[in-house]
Amino acid sequence: MRRRCACAYGLSLLLTGCAQGLVGDTAPPVFASWYGVRLHGRRTASGERFDMNALTAAHRRLPFGTRVRVRSVDTGREVVVRINDRGPRHRGREIDLSVAAARALGIEHLGVARVQLFRE
Repeated sequence: MRRRCACAYGLSLLLTGCAQGLVGDTAPPVFASWYGVRLHGRRTASGERFDMNALTAAHRRLPFGTRVRVRSVDTGREVVVRINDRGPRHRGREIDLSVAAARALGIEHLGVARVQLFRE
């Protein structure tokens, strides 16, 4: 039992540490997209209802509840989002933002934008 707990703990540390661009101020740019109206009110992978007006995001590996500071490479704006869903489902994208987060970054008019991710 102890060994399983230790393995699970080590695996969780490894997965949270492997998320690209979450350390330091020189995070490499990654691609972000956003989602909203079509999924508004549906359940997220974490079990809560998706609110397109909340500052939330979907990420493949980060634990639910993790706060991430997202900086737009193009606009220079930043926003802190909470991970509450899994995604994005498209290759080459690292994070899916809510409509509110995309608006805050000034990238809502873009389908995909370059961002930097920092653990908050």
